[in-house]
Amino acid sequence: MESKSSTSSRTLEITILSGEDLKIDNKSVKKNAFVMVSIDSYNFKTTKTDAEGGSYPTWNDKLVMDLPMQTRFINLEVKCKVSGGDKSVGFARIPLTDFIGGYSPETCLQFLSYRLRDPKGLKNGIINVSVRVKAPLNACSSQASRMGLGIPIDGRADFGAVTGIPIWNGYPSKSLYR
Repeated sequence: MESKSSTSSRTLEITILSGEDLKIDNKSVKKNAFVMVSIDSYNFKTTKTDAEGGSYPTWNDKLVMDLPMQTRFINLEVKCKVSGGDKSVGFARIPLTDFIGGYSPETCLQFLSYRLRDPKGLKNGIINVSVRVKAPLNACSSQASRMGLGIPIDGRADFGAVTGIPIWNGYPSKSLYR
């Protein structure tokens, strides 16, 4: 059955590529940096930990996430595993308008770089990402369903849609199937 969230979201493919000049308390990060990508408090994913990159980590992790239509920002937080737990290195808030609604189609792959801010709000490195928004596979059927054009399948009126081009011969009274 089609869920309500699938009709009001798209899919975000975000690849966390690398970081540059990452520091904790003005000291270069030695190892174990990772990135948490969040759309809201319930929708987040993390990259693998880079154990060798130090203050210039490379992740190249593709994360696929649901992107609800009402979303305005994507949050990226670079963290570092330390003996006492995870320590925040820096934070970037990406407006969706940076890659949706511009001059290129939203489904194009785009490479972006953002300045990170540490917990005090000071500049602290850069994060490099690529993003692509994938249109929902059921966009046609969900749009048709909202318009009342769904064809009942298995007793469900919200599933399925008729697709095609109506053919008019100019004479509505004549049958096209003679």
